[in-house]
This record gives sequence, C-alpha cells and structure tokens, in this order.
Amino acid sequence: MIRTTSKLADGRELIYFDTDVQADRDTVDLRPLDASANGSEIRRDPVTGAWVTIAAHRQARTYQPPADECPLCPSRDGRASEIPAGDYQVAVFENRFPSLAADSRDPDYPAGDPLRTALAGTGRCEVVCFTADHHASFADLDEDHARLVLDAWTDRTAELHTLPGVEQVYCFENRGAEIGVTLGHPHGQIYAFPFTTPRTARMVEQATRHREATGRNLFEDLLAAERADPRRTVLTGRHWTAFVPFAARWPYEVHLYPNRRVADLTHLTEAERAEFPGLYLELLRRFDRLFTTADTHENATPTPYISAWHQAPATGGAELALHLELFTVRRAAGKLKYLAGVEAGMDAFVNDVAPEHAAERLREVAS
Repeated sequence: MIRTTSKLADGRELIYFDTDVQADRDTVDLRPLDASANGSEIRRDPVTGAWVTIAAHRQARTYQPPADECPLCPSRDGRASEIPAGDYQVAVFENRFPSLAADSRDPDYPAGDPLRTALAGTGRCEVVCFTADHHASFADLDEDHARLVLDAWTDRTAELHTLPGVEQVYCFENRGAEIGVTLGHPHGQIYAFPFTTPRTARMVEQATRHREATGRNLFEDLLAAERADPRRTVLTGRHWTAFVPFAARWPYEVHLYPNRRVADLTHLTEAERAEFPGLYLELLRRFDRLFTTADTHENATPTPYISAWHQAPATGGAELALHLELFTVRRAAGKLKYLAGVEAGMDAFVNDVAPEHAAERLREVAS
C-alpha cells in the first residue's frame, strides 16, 4: 500500500491509498474555498446518560447532486471536486461538513449543571471514497481493491486513536437513498468520537456482566455458540464467520466476526486480512440478490444497507470483540422496515423475518 497525504484548498487533509507506485498524486486543489466554521457540541441526555451531537451547520451540506456534479468523483477539466487527482483507487479526506471537528469550541453554558451538560464537539469525521467509478458499488470491487479499503480503514483507525480526546473510532458505510445517503458515489465514513457510543456502552455493560457471571468472554462464547449451531450460519472461512444473530433486529442482518477475538482492525493478522475481502464481497453480493423479481430474477434497485465496524473504545473496552454488522432496512421486494413507534420511540425492535429464515435465504443466494 502506498499512502500519499496532501491538503485541500481550505486546509483539510486528503490521503490517497494506492497499490500502484507510479500513481500521480502531485495535484493541487485550486478551488477558492474558505475555511469551514464548525459549531458542533455534544450534550448529555440527563435521562439516559447518552451523548447527543448537535451540528446545526450540517444543514448546508451537499444533498443528492446530479452525477456530473458529484464532489467525490475525480476532478476533470472545468469541474473541480473534493479529489484533485484525475483518478484514484481509494481516497480519504476530512469531511467538509463534519459532525465533529478538532476546532469545535466550548459551548457557552454554565458549568456544573447536571441537567445541562455540554462540551465541544471535538473529534474528526472523514469520508472514504472506495473507488473513482461513480456508478460502481463496494460489491463491484475486486478482492485486491477491497483489501486496499481494509488497509485504509486500518490506517485511519490507528491514526485517529492517537488524536487527543478520541474514545472510539467507527468505520461505516451507508448505501442507498432509503438509508438517507446524500451522495450517490460509493463511499463510507469514519467518525472519531470523543465519547463511547451508546450501543457500544451497552455492549461493554453486557460483556462485564457475562464475565462476572461466567468468568468467560461474552463475544467468544457467542461466536462459539453460533458456530456450533449452523441454522443461522451464513458463511465460514478459516479466519472469519458470518451469521445472523439469534435476536436480529433487522429483517436481514449478518454479523461477521474474526474467529480470534481482537479489539480493533489494527490487531488483525495478515492471514485474517487476506481472507476478509473475499468473504465480505460475497456477503454484499448476496445482499444484492435477496430481493429478485419473478421475471428478471434481478433486484429492481440495489439493496440498501448499513455496514458498521464495531471496535473497542479506548476506555473500558477490554472485553469487546471487533466485528462487522451488515443489515438492510428492506424486508421484502418493494417493502421497507420503517422505525415505527415501538422502535423509534422505545428502542424495542420487532422483526418481521425470523433470523433462521433470513440465514437460509442468504445461503440460497450464494454465488
């Protein structure tokens, strides 16, 4: 992997990841950009204890531009984008409209009020462009290119964890308008949070309880149980296992675990890294074959999904295990699972698809 770092016109960092040593990355962003003004803050919900990010400046972010105005495509004559180069393999840059930023200022609230706790929204948000091809998707990449994305995720996880105040690094992809994607170009994001996210905090709590009750690690026991019961297993390799969780929240939800417990991407071995691309690409391609039409046996539209890496936080995460959670909001062809009253209001999920059926269907659509 060749890593080349440069700056955009407003000072944001841009990093190219390449496998070609002769790739030309000696390009300059000539756009007349002013430095962005970020007013992010994080506020603690006194009822749940969870941190909520307030980032009102993001209302002005780019929203579903036409393909010929995509800011994630390479720059062309007469049209400059966020990527000055005329082509690229994988590119990562600081988000122009970040939810969290290093220059966020302390909010003007009286200190010591337990009902009004607020801090500067410090951290970092990055955009990961998986390919220069606007009309591709992650599933269209070959294994070498997917491995380059994995290397980029790993590089960013390592570097972002060194930033002052960062508690958790979260790499993820939102795909599809149904998910709320504002840019159609194949890309993901990375958030460096100044706090442990609520879902991770709940995982830490459950893992601690499991250790106290059994003396064992929750995630190791969970993976062993799923590997021993093939009803929900979707895909297995020498180093990774993919399964539908016993209490899946989403209609089609797959968790992909390394068979050896590690805290985050930086701790994977070369053998584990080498096997991941093939398994992950197969999972994504199966998702795209889930909802085929009777006449063409193809999806009318690509399957919308969220792909989320769960990594241990800097504080209190010794019991956690690295894993990827992949799920779709589509429950049938032409039907979406909306977060209705019980889910959105009470965080009590109701799943219309039995996990065992979902796993069976994901096995049926294997390549």
